[in-house]
Amino acid sequence: MSEVKKSEVVLTNKNFLAEAKTRNHYLTMDQSVAAGGGDTGATPVEYLLTAIGGCVSMTLRTYAERRGWDIGEISVNVSQLKDENGTYLTEEISFEKEITAEQRKKLLVFAGKCPVAKMVKGETKIITTIQ
Repeated sequence: MSEVKKSEVVLTNKNFLAEAKTRNHYLTMDQSVAAGGGDTGATPVEYLLTAIGGCVSMTLRTYAERRGWDIGEISVNVSQLKDENGTYLTEEISFEKEITAEQRKKLLVFAGKCPVAKMVKGETKIITTIQ
């Protein structure tokens, strides 16, 4: 069985200030002042966008290294947008070094294989309980 990933989040009594722990790391989440928070940390949506960008870049690095491709730094900008059809996400990926058309095609396919993006696309079941 693979490693269990876990995050514990506690919403404090300070409006929307949340404190999270995962492994030995601590994160702070909050809402903007305009949304009633104190703006002391990223919002949950901003963390999700960051998680997608981090996962996509790490997935691409793994894929490129296995093929011996030197693509340099990988930048992934993830945005949440809204229009008349609803809310959607965009990913803009760039590489420090030049890549070929064939590499571009293959890297685009592997960008979609990031586990976080797959979760967001609805490929992971969530079981919720209240204790």
